[in-house]
Amino acid sequence: MAEKKTTSKKAKKAPAATAIASPSGSLMRLGELKPSPGSRPKRQRIGRGHGSGMVKTGGEGGKGQTVRSGGGKGPAFEGGQTPWARRLPHARGYSQKGRDTGHFGTRFAVVNLHQLAQWDPGVEVTPESLKEKGVLKSALDGVKVLGGARTGKALPTGLRFRDIAFSSSAREALTAAGAHIDEATE
Repeated sequence: MAEKKTTSKKAKKAPAATAIASPSGSLMRLGELKPSPGSRPKRQRIGRGHGSGMVKTGGEGGKGQTVRSGGGKGPAFEGGQTPWARRLPHARGYSQKGRDTGHFGTRFAVVNLHQLAQWDPGVEVTPESLKEKGVLKSALDGVKVLGGARTGKALPTGLRFRDIAFSSSAREALTAAGAHIDEATE
């Protein structure tokens, strides 16, 4: 008879409890962590009676395409008429890109002239500097200065602009105030 091989299995070690010392000196364990009160909103329970307001469709709207994940119409949907991409004659050099704002439109971040009234003339006005100073949240496809001036707010003299577009009234007001506009990058 063949002898049975007896292999000694090593006893599995229990994982050590992970602990981190908190600033107060006491130990803080991973299992005891919880978010600060009020930082996490309570989950909305769906389908728990009419009094909750979340019954039947449960906040998803109607049925069909709109309720599906990623459903709905694309940015170039034209209400059911033949979309421009299918109306195009397939000839070289023909383009209707200006008609489809969903894909090809240019969106400018807008700055009015009165927002530049307190601007330091030593700092060049660029999309980056406008974001740093908090005048803009994001530059989108470009920055455009509009001539929406308010009475009583004079523009500082000697402002310098780079990588910015202007409306005609804003350009007139700035050149009258002695601003330098970098034409090469506009």
